Amino acid sequence: MNPALRNSAAHVFVENLAAPLLDPDDEHHLFRVLRLRDGELVTATDGHGSWRELRVTGGGLAVDGDLKVEPAVPLVTIAVAIPKGDRLEWMVQKLTEVGVREILLVDCARSVVRWDAGKVAKQLVRLERIAREAAMQSRSVWRTQVQGPVVFAEVAARERVVLAEPDAPRWGTTSAVAAGDVEVVVIGPEGGFSPDELALVPGRVGLSDQVLRVETAALVAAVLARQ
Repeated sequence: MNPALRNSAAHVFVENLAAPLLDPDDEHHLFRVLRLRDGELVTATDGHGSWRELRVTGGGLAVDGDLKVEPAVPLVTIAVAIPKGDRLEWMVQKLTEVGVREILLVDCARSVVRWDAGKVAKQLVRLERIAREAAMQSRSVWRTQVQGPVVFAEVAARERVVLAEPDAPRWGTTSAVAAGDVEVVVIGPEGGFSPDELALVPGRVGLSDQVLRVETAALVAAVLARQ
């Protein structure tokens, strides 16, 4: 990580790096909560890999330094059944921290948690906020998108999809699918995938010698997929 990102007093998302304007909530956080003072450096990103340094001046932010662009990272989607309770929020936060750029929620045949259709938009707004805050805390210059829920067949139709299965060859072994050949890793519910779902996706990958909870499996898959 660039030292300027790591050492900045705060890190924010803006729409336009040429003329950065803070979101009202971010402005409140920087100047009312963190109480940043003139001269302190803040980094800002557009969420697409570009970022620059800003300096606190007169209660606002002024451009301080050239625009920088980070090299693109492998784009691996973690498609996952919705876990119970606040484990979903934890999962979104941690997946964002390790650099996942797309989290796709999936309704599987054995899913326990299913969202009411009328509440989907509100739920996604909440999770997008959690992902945004996690990206700022971890100094990410990429936005993490949280989408779905979609039916399993829609995920199965994507390119280079693998299912996380306990009995499959572990990533890192000679018999396993290479991480670089995967674009989507699907994590099923605690009851596992149904026979029909298994028949739709031939690719398999193992994550651990133990049976993992949904959110743990998603995090392990995200880390292994980027190696």
